[in-house]
Amino acid sequence: MSKAFVKENDDEDELDDAPQPQQGGKNYMTPRGYARLKEEFDRLWKVDRPEVVKIVSWAASNGDRSENGDYIYGKRRLREIDRRLRFLSRRLDNAEIIDPERRGECDQVFFGATVTVCNQHGEEHTYSIVGIDEAVPGRGWISWISPLARCLLKAHEGDVVSLQTPGGLEELEVVEIRYEAL
Repeated sequence: MSKAFVKENDDEDELDDAPQPQQGGKNYMTPRGYARLKEEFDRLWKVDRPEVVKIVSWAASNGDRSENGDYIYGKRRLREIDRRLRFLSRRLDNAEIIDPERRGECDQVFFGATVTVCNQHGEEHTYSIVGIDEAVPGRGWISWISPLARCLLKAHEGDVVSLQTPGGLEELEVVEIRYEAL
């Protein structure tokens, strides 16, 4: 049977390794994170996809599609774009935008907080609790569903929280909490 009549499994490459919010739960994001995902969605929908559709339709008009590289790779790229569009659409539909700057003065850790903690060795580290799609651990931006963020949530300045790490239990003291634009 021709591949053209076989429905491919769209879920096989569906970014399974991407963290998912709880089923039916909100996808918390900062305004910057939402804007970045929306920008990617708009670029794919308004620029990239129309270009690929144009190439595929031109390649299809050339006749034999079985050995037509432009057609075959264009269709593959179109599937990749459509898969990413579906993923982004679900993320944006479930987005709950929370602006850390609007929280004001608060001495408790919630989504959007930038928290400075001190470990048992006296080393201070600063982390910002952001959305799943915004996490960049190298910059100190951690996802709100990460183990570190979960142990910090609802803590106050001066509290000591316990974090289970592969090396054992680690005690972290919350030194400072602030809410600022990231």
